[in-house]
Amino acid sequence: MNDSTTGAGHGQALPDGAGDGTRAVRAGLPEPVKHEPTLPGPVFAAHFHLPGDPTGPYTYGRDENPTWTLLERAVGELEAPGRDDVETLVFASGMAAISSVLFSQLRAGDAVVLPDDGYQALPLVRDQLETYGIEVRTAPTGGDAQLEVLDGAKLLWIETPSNPGLDVCDVRRLAEAAHARGALVAVDNTLATPLGQRPLELGADFAVASGTKQLTGHGDVLLGYVTGRNAEAMAAVRRWRKIVGAVPGPMEAWLAHRSIATLQLRVDRQNATALTLAQALRERSEVTGLRYPGLPDDPSHEIASRQMRRYGCVVSFTLPTRARADRFLDALRLVDDATSFGGVRSTAERRGRWGGDAVPEGFIRFSVGAEDPEDLVADVLRALDESAG
Repeated sequence: MNDSTTGAGHGQALPDGAGDGTRAVRAGLPEPVKHEPTLPGPVFAAHFHLPGDPTGPYTYGRDENPTWTLLERAVGELEAPGRDDVETLVFASGMAAISSVLFSQLRAGDAVVLPDDGYQALPLVRDQLETYGIEVRTAPTGGDAQLEVLDGAKLLWIETPSNPGLDVCDVRRLAEAAHARGALVAVDNTLATPLGQRPLELGADFAVASGTKQLTGHGDVLLGYVTGRNAEAMAAVRRWRKIVGAVPGPMEAWLAHRSIATLQLRVDRQNATALTLAQALRERSEVTGLRYPGLPDDPSHEIASRQMRRYGCVVSFTLPTRARADRFLDALRLVDDATSFGGVRSTAERRGRWGGDAVPEGFIRFSVGAEDPEDLVADVLRALDESAG
């Protein structure tokens, strides 16, 4: 992980076996300095004093920034606790992070395997990859179907749980198979967060995520990151970030680091309420296709319980018609009709309105926030009743 020469040192050492809450609260903090803040404020600098040869960590604002350094260290401590052989790089958005891995690792003539049920921007990525002469193969997340199209691929891209369908695949099995065929493995860890799943421990080469979602959790920051254990591959990711300039602003990076301190509190509250909501929805006859990996009878539960420590804050389900789904969303009082997920305020949307997702017209992606579970469940059940007419 990166070091800082501006008072950050190597960061505070966490005790062996520190819990998730302790780790989240202390992650990435510099060694204490008398009269200095525990978390230094954002460093706004396009350039730095640089007499003589350009050595040292900070030379120009597109390459490095002390505020990024602390955030990158924090994310690395969550994604790969206790390891000093990984590197984290932060980006201006989740898509910037995703693009950095795909376009830095692949060349014309290479093949990549993507999920066909993943994030809705992936079809746009596929088009661009194919424009560059890269073969794109796709398969569903469920059933480890990507195994069938791995031969000869340079990179396997996994999204688990998948967004928005919440299917789960066996990361260990896929990573072992991919490595046996000479392919790198990247896992989109956005929905799980590092507190729910650690892809590098499951064998992946990259853990990639949109920090816009639950990692920062307040719906006010666009951010992405890549954590990797392969030094050569991460050097290529860093070079891509430098070339493209897809870097976060220092204020966004500082807000993200500040927000990570409450990650465990938010995740535990939101995950518990998501399970409560899913259990309540299971009793409603108008709800079909209910998915939440934490439900014991969910198709993904067995695999998820082996590799996930928490199941996420997103619940998906389908209402009978588009009109019924729209009436339901309109009737909600404690839930914002908005895209994205993972925030402290619950959101829901009829996902089919965007196009690009192979979901029914009445499909709802529901992101559970930090409201009192009794209030949220009551609001959802009332909205279902009111939307029935």
